[in-house]
Amino acid sequence: MSEHYYSEHPHAASDRQRLTEELRGTAFSFVTDSGVFSKKGIDFGSRLLIESFHEPEIPGKILDMGCGYGPIGISLGKAFPHRQITMADINERAVALARENARINRVDAQVFQSNQFAKVDGTFAAIVTNPPIRAGKKIVSQILAESLQFLESGGELWVVIQKKQGAPSALTLLQEIFSRVDVISRKKGYHVFCARKD
Repeated sequence: MSEHYYSEHPHAASDRQRLTEELRGTAFSFVTDSGVFSKKGIDFGSRLLIESFHEPEIPGKILDMGCGYGPIGISLGKAFPHRQITMADINERAVALARENARINRVDAQVFQSNQFAKVDGTFAAIVTNPPIRAGKKIVSQILAESLQFLESGGELWVVIQKKQGAPSALTLLQEIFSRVDVISRKKGYHVFCARKD
């Protein structure tokens, strides 16, 4: 299998770039690099998830699972500065970039390397994820299923996924696991789901 952004230690030669993006009405600056997801610009799915997200009704932290270089977690940290932001990714280069980008955009966030939830502690009011489709359906399903135990009661899992990349089966899985699942947004083949834990 050729290397892709889900690799733990990407070997692609570094090719750092600087992006300027507007998210939720705020301007951000992000450093990206080879070997990380969507290095040339924020992908449509992540942008739709960021713009669709509603702050949970319960207090607590927000976890960006599979954060890449950090646009989801950082933009939500800026939008909801009273929330503690945690970001995790398997890709060490992505984690280093997410830390750097949090500093650049003055967002206080805990960022660390983790294979899915392996090094995640505690529970969260919300978990947001644009899951790593190229890692395969098994990995994506594990992330969706395991998120339940890392949510507070009343907490929410927010997921964006393309219809052609498994949105219908992801919705079915979420409905089997969670007490309530809402389709928050549908645009250009992308679906944003919000699954709530009792």
